[in-house]
Amino acid sequence: MEEELIDSSRLSLPRKSVLPGTGFFYPDDLDEERAEERAKEKLEDAEVAVVTDTDADGLGCVALLREVYDAALDVTDFEERIEDRLAEARGEVDEADEADDEEEDDRPQSPVALMGSSPYSLEDDLLRVAEYAPEGIDVFVCDLCPDRYEYVEEELEALAEVAGSIRWFDHHQWKPEVAEQVRAAGVDLVVGESDEECSTDVALRELDYEFDDRFVELAAVTRDHDLWLNEDERSQDLADYAYWTGKEEYVAIVGAYGADLPDVVEEYIAHRRVEKENLIETAVSRAEFKSVGDWTVGITYGRCSQNEVADALREEGADAAVIVKPAGSASIRGSEDFERAHEVAGLVNGGGHPKAAGCKPDIYDDMLDYAHHWTTQGATTKRVILDAFERVAETPAEGEDEAGEDADADAGADTDADADAEADADAESDAETSE
Repeated sequence: MEEELIDSSRLSLPRKSVLPGTGFFYPDDLDEERAEERAKEKLEDAEVAVVTDTDADGLGCVALLREVYDAALDVTDFEERIEDRLAEARGEVDEADEADDEEEDDRPQSPVALMGSSPYSLEDDLLRVAEYAPEGIDVFVCDLCPDRYEYVEEELEALAEVAGSIRWFDHHQWKPEVAEQVRAAGVDLVVGESDEECSTDVALRELDYEFDDRFVELAAVTRDHDLWLNEDERSQDLADYAYWTGKEEYVAIVGAYGADLPDVVEEYIAHRRVEKENLIETAVSRAEFKSVGDWTVGITYGRCSQNEVADALREEGADAAVIVKPAGSASIRGSEDFERAHEVAGLVNGGGHPKAAGCKPDIYDDMLDYAHHWTTQGATTKRVILDAFERVAETPAEGEDEAGEDADADAGADTDADADAEADADAESDAETSE
């Protein structure tokens, strides 16, 4: 198959909205082989390894750790590359004259190795650290939460035999038994209050270091987005930038500048945001509204920024919003009138927070199923998720008895598994961040 057929940068916006990103079409074994190679290259001379989610929150933790270990990469090289991308976008360079687009792999390595991970690959990434890192390495795990201890049990045992220390910073809702078992494996696990802190906040207070004000502010602005507060306009810039660019670039830039991004990055974000807004509008225009129990559920399909689409659907009267993605995953967003998103997701191979969750229904057996998914704009996935809403509507909320009263006022915060509310969706987007 010709590569241009899967190169989403060549697609018109309507087609780009319907189809997944380029990375979706590469076989997993090729990705795994490359991941093994990259892990070995990053880890063999590393002093510290950070296994982290690759959103702004997880990468914010890496920026803090590189500051602690005096291991930040030179930001100048990254700024020059952003300038090159902007020049290409403006048509100021011909393809033949473009600067060499050196892969992130070929850049200088930090002794604090960044191992980008997700809820779906956590166990593999922990094992890679155990296999390739030097004995005595300090290991940090950030912004990730296993659904079950069994998923990471063997990997943590292997890692404990190699690592000098293992520290884990997170803010998601952990099941008490999972947290207890992870700690029993020798991990220093600190879980912040999920409705008050992001993982960068947790790292900021737990690391024994006097951080400059820019890092304190970075944590606050990251929290503003990660907890959906939306009180600081800079937080959306951080979230978009982390989503659109490479991991190392994001860490270098926010490590140098904090939440006040430099002009060249702001220009790059503005350029990318034009397409983002168009994709949002396309997804909103496709939305349908369904009555389920006492709730109005807005459901749509498309490659888009799920938070902004959810906001738009809520403005149109939805209590809950569902955004089905071309790769087969879906984001579920709640509101003050719907705080059971994690329950819905839990019925369709997912999990998350009460107001933000993700899932990927186990309904795709072959490429014909995906072809049907794209050509019907997620019809089967929508039906499965709406069925889950129906089932949740027929049961009392977690922590309530049949009369709707608190079953245990002292039970504490909801501890349902978190498949990570943002990672639900973005297997199809990972390959797009360096376009």
